[in-house]
Amino acid sequence: MNIKKIGVSALAGSLMAFSANALEVSVSGGASITFSDYGAPTTNNAWSMGDGLTFSTSGETDGGLTVSTSHVIDGTAGMDDFAINVGSEGMGTITLYGLGGSSALGAVDDVMPTAYEEPWFGVTTPTLVNGVAAANMLKYVSPSVGGATITATYNQADTDNVINSQTSWAVAFSPEAVDGLTVGYAVQEDDSTATVVDDMTWYVKYVYGSITAGYQESEGDSTSNTADVETVGYGISYAISDELSVSYGSHTAETPSNASDKDQEATAISASYVSGGMTVKASMGTVDNVGGTDATDRDTYEISMSFAF
Repeated sequence: MNIKKIGVSALAGSLMAFSANALEVSVSGGASITFSDYGAPTTNNAWSMGDGLTFSTSGETDGGLTVSTSHVIDGTAGMDDFAINVGSEGMGTITLYGLGGSSALGAVDDVMPTAYEEPWFGVTTPTLVNGVAAANMLKYVSPSVGGATITATYNQADTDNVINSQTSWAVAFSPEAVDGLTVGYAVQEDDSTATVVDDMTWYVKYVYGSITAGYQESEGDSTSNTADVETVGYGISYAISDELSVSYGSHTAETPSNASDKDQEATAISASYVSGGMTVKASMGTVDNVGGTDATDRDTYEISMSFAF
């Protein structure tokens, strides 16, 4: 579903107003059916369907700024997330996430190539180094300079939601001299809970023809030493044709200061097939010692069919 081109003369807010030449409005949605089993002792109904609608607006001011908004309505949950973006080619883009924001590290906490799912998909509370998600988060993405892009996010202290602020920044570099190579680094300081956590991740990805390979390491340092986390992940994907892709991924997480925890080990294979407006994706994986708990093992699979029109 797609509704476009509604002209208006102004886009205004309580704090800022922009005079726009034209504003394009669209409503998008899709149709998807998923069948899954995540290996839990109690299995719910394995069938589910997509139930989200995205309302988007975009336009350009007389001064050359590009302004866009998005509001997502997701099934019975109602408003799922919403955001406003203001930017230009020279200054980069500033985003305010009213709901559903993700930190700079969150955008790259796992960037390993995959045809569908991550190695730990489907399981509850896996051991990970994650980015922070929060409402009313500010994000800045710089323009690319010599192949380098910088992302920074900030969430102000809020007594109703977080005790202290959350900050994060990331840099991604794709050198022009090495086609297909991307290296990245991100850090995050989360002071929003009593247990302060400093997270870090770095990764390298390389695309050669139809093959994409990647390697990533992450660390989470906590004021509670037993909660420290170290992870290693890698993945490889192969585009067999324009329609069919396959991948394999692995992820290992350990808590080095907690002798009672076992290493969590996850692997998954995925495939994706596109034909016209139809996409079929599937993943099958195993996660051993979920959350560091000995013998808490899960075998997972998921098949999804979606349609674009």
